[in-house]
Amino acid sequence: MHCTFCIRAHNKYTKMYTKPTATVCGYPISIFFIVVNEFCERFSYYGMRAVLVLYFKYFLRWDDDFATTIYHTFVALCYLTPILGAIVADSWLGKFKTIVYLSIVYTLGQIVMAISAIHDITDSNKDGIPDNMTFHVALSMVGLILIALGTGGIKPCVAAFGGDQFEDHQEKQRSTFFSIFYLSINAGSLLSTVITPILRAQECGIHTQQKCYPLAFGVPAALMVVALIVFIVGSGMYNKTAPQGNIIVQVCKCIGFAIKNRFRHRAREHPCRTHWMDWAEEKYDKLLIAQVKMVLKVLFLYIPLPMFWALFDQQGSRWTLQATTMDGDFGALIIQPDQMQTVNPILILVLVPIMDSLVYPLISKCKLNFSPLKRMTVGMFLAALAFIAAALVQIQIDQTLPKFPSSTVGQAKFINMVNRTLNINAGPNSFTLESYKANEEYFNFNGPFELNLGSGNAFLGNIPAGTRATVVIIQNGTKPRPTQFRDIKSKPEQGTNAIRFLNGFGSVLNATVGTLEFGNTITNNMSEYVSVPQGNAQFHIRDNRGQECVYTQKLGFGSSYTLIIPPTFAFGPNCENSIQPVVDIKPNTIHMAWQIPQYFLITAGEVVFSVTGLEFSYSQAPSNMKSVLQAGWLLTVAVGNIIVLIVAEAATLPDQWAEYILFASLLILVCIIFAVMAYFYTYLDPAKIEAEFAHEEPEDKEKRKSLEMAKKDSVEHHKEDRRSSDSSSDEEETKQTKI
Repeated sequence: MHCTFCIRAHNKYTKMYTKPTATVCGYPISIFFIVVNEFCERFSYYGMRAVLVLYFKYFLRWDDDFATTIYHTFVALCYLTPILGAIVADSWLGKFKTIVYLSIVYTLGQIVMAISAIHDITDSNKDGIPDNMTFHVALSMVGLILIALGTGGIKPCVAAFGGDQFEDHQEKQRSTFFSIFYLSINAGSLLSTVITPILRAQECGIHTQQKCYPLAFGVPAALMVVALIVFIVGSGMYNKTAPQGNIIVQVCKCIGFAIKNRFRHRAREHPCRTHWMDWAEEKYDKLLIAQVKMVLKVLFLYIPLPMFWALFDQQGSRWTLQATTMDGDFGALIIQPDQMQTVNPILILVLVPIMDSLVYPLISKCKLNFSPLKRMTVGMFLAALAFIAAALVQIQIDQTLPKFPSSTVGQAKFINMVNRTLNINAGPNSFTLESYKANEEYFNFNGPFELNLGSGNAFLGNIPAGTRATVVIIQNGTKPRPTQFRDIKSKPEQGTNAIRFLNGFGSVLNATVGTLEFGNTITNNMSEYVSVPQGNAQFHIRDNRGQECVYTQKLGFGSSYTLIIPPTFAFGPNCENSIQPVVDIKPNTIHMAWQIPQYFLITAGEVVFSVTGLEFSYSQAPSNMKSVLQAGWLLTVAVGNIIVLIVAEAATLPDQWAEYILFASLLILVCIIFAVMAYFYTYLDPAKIEAEFAHEEPEDKEKRKSLEMAKKDSVEHHKEDRRSSDSSSDEEETKQTKI
């Protein structure tokens, strides 16, 4: 789970306190509102994000690749907008107003997302799929853009604003606050990734019953409203700082001037300078230039880092989609595919103290030089191993999936509803079917075929290419004849089970399961499919006279059954024994627990990579430029998500396991490059370097002023020369005109 660290240098001369701070046990009361705000905001964000890719796939009906692309585009935006939020807060509005205004935008975005998921606000077809899908897509995109602006904009402000509530002598309390703040982030994300998938799995709707995405998005929207209200309620207790100018803007201006000045003097005779940033000395202090050099040195090491995040953030996209094809029955618990994401924050809470108190001290005692950059290299390698593990799991899943028909082949299976054994020849396939039984596997047909039911009873069969069908053989007078019904040709969605009834009974029957109705089926006819959730399903079968039979079947995840009611069926105490289930699509057999190793590896990689990376970066950066590295770090997350959407659209690999291997290979390559860069990196002492330039020599200042004045005079003289030249030209032209 991503962590937001906002470290600011607190200057007692820049604080503007509205009034003395009220405290409890030495802590400002105002931090309570900030911590609650952060908990609710993180619950809102991660709760919405946990179900987002399934919303794209199952509600908006996007394929896996496009759903993954839009998901990672959204995440990338969430990590690009913090730079905008930091500039707005530090340069114009201040942290308090920035948080309030962008939280309003954030809240509106969550509300729009909840509204976009209400499928009853437009007409729906018989499957409950909205007909006017453009309306839902448009609302969803507007909601996601507003959320990205809101969550990204307040990201660099909230923690820093909490730090502003403490006096300079409250360093210990401030440190405790950041620990509590970090805990609120993980608590909010953990609870939301448990709760919102449960809300999504509920059935809701006015005209049609569907998975309850409005509730899954609505609860995070409500938590964002609470976050905004709580934060505003504490307004009178906050210490608010005036905008002091954004250091990121200042750094960019300094770099820009150095580049421009370097190229300006390129063609002239000019002494070489040790570092290209030294070309900014004409305008900027040597201290600032030295600080920028230190920052650039760290930012250079950031170049390979986006590849790690490209893998890490696929937990919410590819890995969640992978879980939809797996078995989530853990005995006492039934885990939804999107709930597997909770493994990450749980493992973080376990692994962080283990690494700090056990692993790192043990390595240190072994006299091994496990430097921060080496730790980050190991973290990247662990993430690559996680994707290799995911590929191995995917290979096992693919072996259990049915072979659905291609665009040139039709598939069919046969059910014998005749009260005797039949010898059947269907094209090149010969087999025997007992009464009220079906063959186990589908047969492939490339075109029309001859169907021979024995005794010269032959028919012409034709299964359209790209479809699946069930051919039911019924008794027609003295001879059997075939009847064809269309089957589903993909796994049932969201781990549910597609169930239908074949009524061979000599009467109209009605079947229900819970609140779901199969409808009335006449003799020798098939009902529509109904999506039934995992568990022990009780099917109630009734006739027109009110007689009822209850048939119970345990259902797994992602299966499809045809339940045969034979002609010999009779209502009574043992009526359910005569019902014959036919497996059309086998349930998922690979357990979700097999995803735990890949989650463990990616989380261990995150702990070693992310936490160490932030600690290293801040230890190598000047005290007043932590926010610059914060922005750079968040930018690597954004670029990593952009890499995913590029690969998802461009790779076009036929198998998902191959894409996992591709990502793992790319990260291993980047890991090698980073290891080489780390080998040549020289660790710095920013405090020592800053001390050297803290007191610039007076003659240096005078020299820079002289250079600036000389430059200004040169520009003025140049302008004057041009004016004189223009004036002379005008006079000459006048003379020529007179002549």
